This record gives sequence, structure tokens and C-alpha cells, in this order.
Amino acid sequence: METKEFMITDDLLASKGQRFLNMIIDLFIVYVLTMGIGAAINILGEVTGNFKLSEWIISLTLVENILFGVVVLFFYYLIMETYLSRTFGKYFTKTIVVKHNGTKPKVKSTVIRTLVRLIPIEAFTFLNDDARGWHDTLSVTYVVNKHEFMTKIKSII
Repeated sequence: METKEFMITDDLLASKGQRFLNMIIDLFIVYVLTMGIGAAINILGEVTGNFKLSEWIISLTLVENILFGVVVLFFYYLIMETYLSRTFGKYFTKTIVVKHNGTKPKVKSTVIRTLVRLIPIEAFTFLNDDARGWHDTLSVTYVVNKHEFMTKIKSII
């Protein structure tokens, strides 16, 4: 019996609109998480009487706040895509991250995806024809429509 090897095809790829919506939703989630973590640190400082924690979080400069947000963003994407192959944005748009052969990305690929996202101009790399940004191409991953992907992979197995 001959076995077919599964490969991601263009018809499975998420659209530019889906990818843009993923980014907007995920950035909003990261913003809420960043504010929530900051507020929790502030409250923890007040409750424990360790006012240095509260003073520290309140006194962060703009650059320090941005760096704090970048750290939250890094861990958000890393944790979500490592364990679930999706972020909240991808849940909303019904998309998922996979490797070229349809398997779940390994931690190395997820780390590469996440680090490349931190490049300031990376968001503009989606303006090319195939709606794949640097974080997709450098990590050799694809964002696909989950329903179509599952249907196609089941037809091959």
C-alpha cells in the first residue's frame, strides 16, 4: 500500500485579512495582559506592604513599559503556539500554525517565529503575494484554515 506524504498547499493558507485580524486581536490581548500584570504587581506591592514594587511599576519610563510589553508578547506567543499551535486571534479566525508537512511546530520553530515577530518592520512583510511573513518563512511554518486543513489531512490518512 502506498502512503501519500501530506504537504501544505496554497488553498489551505489563511488570507491576509485573517492574518491581519489575528495580529489585531493578539496585540489587544497582549496589551490587556501587560496592563493586568502591571496592575497585579502594583496591587501585590500595596497588599504586602512592599511599596518598592508599587513604586517600581508606577515609575517605569515609556521605553521600560515598551520592553515590559515586548516580554509579555514574547511569552504570550511562545506559550500559546508551543502548546496549542494557536493564539486567541487564531481561535477567533479559525486558523492554526503547522509545519510544511502538517505536523505541529516544535518548540524551536515557535521560538524562531516569536523572536522574528520582535523585528520592528516584520509586520510589513505580509504585503507580499502569499500572505506569509518573515516569522512564517524563517520558521518554516504556515498559518492555515483549520477546518480545510483537518478535512484535507483526514482525506489522505
